[in-house]
Amino acid sequence: MLKILGLLVSVSLPGLFPLHLAHGQADVGISAGESSGTRVVYLVRHAEKRTDDPAERDPALTAAGKERAVALARLLRDANIERVYSTDYRRTRQTATPLAQQSGLPVTLYDPRDLEGFAGRLRNGPTRVLVVGHSNTTPQLVALLGGEPGSEIRESHEYDRLYVLVLHGDETVTLLQRYGDCEPCERAY
Repeated sequence: MLKILGLLVSVSLPGLFPLHLAHGQADVGISAGESSGTRVVYLVRHAEKRTDDPAERDPALTAAGKERAVALARLLRDANIERVYSTDYRRTRQTATPLAQQSGLPVTLYDPRDLEGFAGRLRNGPTRVLVVGHSNTTPQLVALLGGEPGSEIRESHEYDRLYVLVLHGDETVTLLQRYGDCEPCERAY
């Protein structure tokens, strides 16, 4: 298992495929003939949500959150995403929508109460997907897919964590990247 924080990663795993990930772009190269059974799953927590009404159980994104959602779409524009998944909350759907629209895909809903079943569907579904979840469910899903979730996502201000999981057979490579502007995030690290 591999966990990397940084600007540029170039890895070749024995018997698998070359993998490249650079800050500001996501490019996972899979050669012809080697992609059979390989899945690339991008996972993020929803972008910044409104917190001005504590009684609101389904808040929308803030302006900064909407900008982050666009930054995510820009980052993954060449990743050949085949399906975009989101929980059924405004903040997650709004985070997923820019990439879905850009890719001509619908946002497919999943139930965060059945992460184990969802992980099974991801292992056998399309080869390149984005999953938008929450601070508590995203690391759980990473672990269920055999990845390394790292430290807890900071609920109050951490919206910039992007997991890239490359699943091939029983092997999972975990890459962790930060995306979008996040001044509060940078001050906290």
